[in-house]
Amino acid sequence: QVQLVESGGGLVEPGGSLRLSCAASGFIFRLNSMAWYRQAPGKERELVASISQTGVAMYADSVKGRFTISRDNAKNTMYLQMNSLKPEDTAVYYCVWLRDYWGQGTQVTVSS
Repeated sequence: QVQLVESGGGLVEPGGSLRLSCAASGFIFRLNSMAWYRQAPGKERELVASISQTGVAMYADSVKGRFTISRDNAKNTMYLQMNSLKPEDTAVYYCVWLRDYWGQGTQVTVSS
């Protein structure tokens, strides 16, 4: 049974940082690409970043230079380090495998 459990969201002021984690189970994590998506109120879900099984990362233009995706295959965990956060980064962030399996999401709110 595939499980993706996100954590690390919260309320942060503009310019602040957060690190999201995604604990994965039920499949061979180290052999799979993973991704972070987000959905802001009233907007469609969008791809934020992805990471291949070998650690090659790709980012949406809106987060390049501010967000860093990484993975620890020994811990079956993926991370998203978010720096220089902006109010427009406010959204529910989801850990995704194969676009078919989604975690429950973790809320990130950037506000003063």
